[in-house]
Amino acid sequence: MLTMLGNPRRFCDGITRRESLQVGAASLLGGLTLPQLLRAEQQGAATGRGRAKSVVVLYLHGGAPTQDMYDMKPNAPVEVRGEFKPVATTAPGIEICEYLPFSTKWMHRSAIVRTVNHRANCHNTVPSYTGWEEPLTDLSMIKDSYPPSMGSVCEFLKPASQDLPDYVYLPTPLQWGSAVPKAGPYAGFLGKRYDPVETIADVYLDKGVRTDVREDPPLVKGIPRLPDQKLADGVTLDRLSQRRGLLDQLDGERRRLDTRVSNAVYDRFQQKAFDVLTSNKLRDAFDRSRITTEVLRRYTDTIFGTSTFIAGNLVTAGVKFINVLWDWYNVRIPGIQDFGWDTHMWNFQILKKYLPIVDLSFNALLEDLEARGLLDETLVVVMSDFGRTPNVNKDAGRDHWSHCYSVLFTGAGIRGGSVYGQSDKHAAAPIDRPVSTSDICATIFECLGIDPHFLIQDRQGRPVPIAQGGSPIRDILAL
Repeated sequence: MLTMLGNPRRFCDGITRRESLQVGAASLLGGLTLPQLLRAEQQGAATGRGRAKSVVVLYLHGGAPTQDMYDMKPNAPVEVRGEFKPVATTAPGIEICEYLPFSTKWMHRSAIVRTVNHRANCHNTVPSYTGWEEPLTDLSMIKDSYPPSMGSVCEFLKPASQDLPDYVYLPTPLQWGSAVPKAGPYAGFLGKRYDPVETIADVYLDKGVRTDVREDPPLVKGIPRLPDQKLADGVTLDRLSQRRGLLDQLDGERRRLDTRVSNAVYDRFQQKAFDVLTSNKLRDAFDRSRITTEVLRRYTDTIFGTSTFIAGNLVTAGVKFINVLWDWYNVRIPGIQDFGWDTHMWNFQILKKYLPIVDLSFNALLEDLEARGLLDETLVVVMSDFGRTPNVNKDAGRDHWSHCYSVLFTGAGIRGGSVYGQSDKHAAAPIDRPVSTSDICATIFECLGIDPHFLIQDRQGRPVPIAQGGSPIRDILAL
């Protein structure tokens, strides 16, 4: 008998979903087809409780100093509290940084989790994307034994009839200036067919901008675009569809020779490539003519700003999981010294340039989603891979610290005006209700209506919960 993995929740008739799938599997040749079984398994991940149809993750890579953003300590010694002052927000009792003035008006729709921590070494992005908190010796190595990212799980659970991808990663692959992508955002043991659609960008700096002054980092410009948007010379969409039809016929013969589960979904990677090239909704979301002067004013003309604008377009198009990355963007400009959010030096000088970009982009995204009637069904998350030390170092910077940092949730499924957890007086450690990265992932899944305890199978056939055993932070949920 073929047994499909899944969370053994019972239906109203007392039969578990796992038992029902076993029964269906027994009638594989005479009842349900294998794709139907796969769809049944995927539908079993739905909890029916989620309010969010989409999630946008604004990912500040490199260790954003969230104690200078969302968990300020104005009464701490100057070497801890730093240079910035907290200001009031629309949520009574919640204060955030003075350099986030536009964000203050959204705190009544937001929740701040102030006790996130992990022990999986700094600059390790796997925990924040997957909830898996294992230390890694080589952060640039992507292995098919790693668990899948949240976005890849969304892609895995996507209905077979949907032509849009459910996972888009902007504006460039996560690389931290290296020649190869970093682990974290990918599908791991689910297989490459569930990796994100990754955009590319031709980045640049404004003419005359210096690149050798660390305390005055250049702001990277550019607009993300889909790779391979243009068809080869002489190939029309009609011809492409004909080629696809021929391939489908050949693949159909091939599938008749083997009815294994893996073969029932093996062509998803090929399907994704075709859908990206032919989807009008997806191409419209990246239409450069939509990036007007007004858009650049509201979102900023940085690549982070334009990517955030396109993320809103992708929500409108129906994409479920969109990641907007603030990274080094793999910039190939001689002498550039932009290290993203790795603020070992000149922390406050750098934040005076960076925080207004995040603030304006965040605000413009929420304004546009609200104007389109989509904010009530879109979750926006601001997160980083780890945090920064409580004490300011001799170079006016903050060093690596994964023992306590904050994540911001706004929009669908969130109980606005709430704070979860309390850090100590220096924002050095949780003193109340610590939160793991797996709990963060579980909360995002819960908002999307996906059971965070849903089981998938790794390469060794072992059942693995998609949120790595984390539990939703129910005190911040309005579900």
